[in-house]
Amino acid sequence: PVVVAVVGRKKSGKTTTVVGLVQELVRRGYDVATAKHGHHFDLDREGRDSHRHRAEGGARASFLSGPEGFAYVGTWSHEEVALEELVARHLSDFDIVVAEGHKESGAPRFEVYRRAAGHEPIYGTPHQGEAPYLGILTDVEDFPADVPVLDVGDPDRFRRMADLIEAYFRAAG
Repeated sequence: PVVVAVVGRKKSGKTTTVVGLVQELVRRGYDVATAKHGHHFDLDREGRDSHRHRAEGGARASFLSGPEGFAYVGTWSHEEVALEELVARHLSDFDIVVAEGHKESGAPRFEVYRRAAGHEPIYGTPHQGEAPYLGILTDVEDFPADVPVLDVGDPDRFRRMADLIEAYFRAAG
């Protein structure tokens, strides 16, 4: 699948951006999955059968499924797996994967930067990495960038992001 990341500092608006972008991509007919990078989350609670499979039984992973949905819960056998490998292993049936976070990946990306979040942007710093930027969403007028700069408050921003994604991947073949 096509993989694109939405990166930014904490409380910059990444989740709102991912939700709006996914809605636009689904509206265009794409089968979309998301991949969220997080810290200290626990989807499988102590005392639940699936938790016992891993905690007491020693299983490294557990797949929970039912009529309402499914979840795959596990622990790493080594260091954290890269986004590209996660997509290849678990999300290969989708058209597009929108990742929230995963700023260490090589996925083309948008950065969400809000001055009010109190942090510096990632773009233009040594932390920017080598991944291509598709655009910046910001509340800063005249943000200095060599990529498209979108107003983070523009109601049309998700359509414009989807247009940029389609153009980028069309050009890449």
